[in-house]
Order: sequence, then C-alpha cells, then structure tokens
Amino acid sequence: MPEIIPSQILRYFEYSHLPPHLQGISKQFHGLAHSLEAALPSGAEKSSGLRKLLEAKDCAVRASLG
Repeated sequence: MPEIIPSQILRYFEYSHLPPHLQGISKQFHGLAHSLEAALPSGAEKSSGLRKLLEAKDCAVRASLG
C-alpha cells in the first residue's frame, strides 16, 4: 500500500501564530481543510478546492481585521 502524504498546503491553515481574536476564524478553516484532506482522494480537484479554501480563509481573516 502506498504511503499517503498530506497536502503541503495544509501548513498554511495553521493558526497558532495569529493573535487570539483571529485564531477563532482561522481555526474553523483549519478543521475543514484537515477533514477534506482525510475524506477526499488526491488529485487536481482536491488541490484546487484546498487552494480556494485557503483563499477564503485569508479573506475571512482580513475581513475580521476591519
């Protein structure tokens, strides 16, 4: 059985470096990203979905700065 290597993009969903008031927003995306990583087979669509989720996370974090 081949070794399953997690997507490299998951590192961008970490949130412990953020101030506490931003961690709550980012943490939700972290959980979803890891759930999708575990549930979906590797491939272009999974990669694209995770990239778009990362973009959404970045937008949500920036919106909470406002």
